[in-house]
Amino acid sequence: MEIAPLLTAKKLVQPRIIKHLKTYNSMNRKHLFVFILLSINLISFGQNPKVYTLADTLRGSITQERQWWDALRYDITVKPDYNNKTIQGSNSITYKVIKGKNNTKMQIDLQNPLVIDSVIQSGKKLSFKKEGSVWYIETPKSKTGTTQKIDIFYQGKVHEAINAPWDGGWIWTKDAQGNPWMTVACQGLGASVWYPCKDHQSDEPNQGASLTMIVPNTLTAVANGRLEFKKDNNDGTATYKWGVVNPISNYCIIPYIGKYVNFKETYAGEKGNLDLNYWVLDYNLEKAKSYMPTEVHNMLKAFEYWMGPYPFYEDGYQLIETSHTGMEHQSAVSYGNHYKPGYRDRDLSGTGWGMKWDFIIIHESGHEWFGNNITTNDLADMWVHEGFTNYSETLFVDYIFGEQAGNEYNAGTRKGIANDRPIIPDYNVNAQGSGDMYPKGGNMLHSIRHGIDTDDLFRKVIRGLGKDFYHQTVTSKQVENYVSKQLNFNYEKVFDQYLRTTQIPSFEFYFNEDKSKVFYRYTNCVKGFNLPLTLKNSTAKIKIIPSDSWQNISLTKDQQSLFNVEAITKMYYINPVSVTAVK
Repeated sequence: MEIAPLLTAKKLVQPRIIKHLKTYNSMNRKHLFVFILLSINLISFGQNPKVYTLADTLRGSITQERQWWDALRYDITVKPDYNNKTIQGSNSITYKVIKGKNNTKMQIDLQNPLVIDSVIQSGKKLSFKKEGSVWYIETPKSKTGTTQKIDIFYQGKVHEAINAPWDGGWIWTKDAQGNPWMTVACQGLGASVWYPCKDHQSDEPNQGASLTMIVPNTLTAVANGRLEFKKDNNDGTATYKWGVVNPISNYCIIPYIGKYVNFKETYAGEKGNLDLNYWVLDYNLEKAKSYMPTEVHNMLKAFEYWMGPYPFYEDGYQLIETSHTGMEHQSAVSYGNHYKPGYRDRDLSGTGWGMKWDFIIIHESGHEWFGNNITTNDLADMWVHEGFTNYSETLFVDYIFGEQAGNEYNAGTRKGIANDRPIIPDYNVNAQGSGDMYPKGGNMLHSIRHGIDTDDLFRKVIRGLGKDFYHQTVTSKQVENYVSKQLNFNYEKVFDQYLRTTQIPSFEFYFNEDKSKVFYRYTNCVKGFNLPLTLKNSTAKIKIIPSDSWQNISLTKDQQSLFNVEAITKMYYINPVSVTAVK
């Protein structure tokens, strides 16, 4: 997801706060019980408890009507009406029955004002009813382990994005020459804003997806993966079908419709030949040809070195010009940075390094590794997407411009940290935490990297995450435990500190009279906080593991200068403080 607005207004990450509880008659006993437990927990552990709507719970949790079936594949068809801002379409959902009991009621998500017209399974129409943005379909009893297919037909006025991509929805606009231009941005808001699905990150269609678009034949329709066919319908419209074979997040399946032209190339990558396709507005073709490939090649060189092979060789890599700034749509990365370095002519780090490369190409492509390859089960753990992708910017700068440049860039991004609330919010209610998940998450990872002081090992961990969780959905705890295991050190309290509190740890230290010893500890931290520190310069190095209790270590004369407030601040996201000797 694009970062800059989250560093300012943070509109997208504000949690939903209930204005009134629905009456008992509008919810079943199970959902009421969830509300009671959640409310008690929030009141007990937070000074400003947030209570969520039933809609938040239905969207953010694995309800009984979701848990019995596993989405295997989506085959979506959509026909937009540009003039009336409506769409009509269908989603053929292939699913597996994974539980034998209570499998005759299926929860499907489709947001207002769209409506479902009909549902068909095995040639028979099924009955359904609507509760808010949730649709309950009465399905035939099926045996555990069987594979079924259900066809859902829908239509209507679609929610329009006014300020995409931060205000999600369907985007109806025009290009610079007045031609119709359409796409969607829906992370957070959810894919159910434009097509019916199980709108929960934990259940990706493991067998891939297709998107068929019926559009005016004067326009070109592009989507994820590879073009399967194009057909002229001899009625002023054309049909384009695109498909991916890899698992894909619901919000990453996106149509792009406009006056597109294409150029392509093959990149010799770590896993073999990777197809690169660039889709741009026709009047930007020459500009794109001279600009995009260099940026993409540098991105692939850096990211395949640090993070492992591009995760979707089978589907290829596409960079697609869009009317908004950009998003990480899998194998179809959207790009709207006007063919200029930086982020819309700005350096988000304030160091100068951010103006030497195209922020949108690097950041949004970084999500192919973290966010698309590795996806979190719950939106609350979105720091895994955004923190690692934020850090991929530092890794890119490090690879292209050198270690010092990477260090400076990373430290510069701290100006975007607000410490307004924890990065990880409540689970099972579709809540997103603080926008600090971007720069604070990246600075946490940089601090861990400096602490271990072994880039070969750090690179092994980053690449290992992509390999061992390849095409999987995960929890934050799985990622945290993996890092600790691979580094042979318990980072539990480090993750707790940066992800679950708003405190900036203080590193207090003082010397004895002749500076032969230094005494040190952490304060303003969770109990047990133990971030390792490696302090070094051209002539000396020392490694310590401070705790929240005073410790001391003997120093050589060369090592005394390592305890420098400015130097430590640049390397670690902590607050070093030289204090008066404790007696």
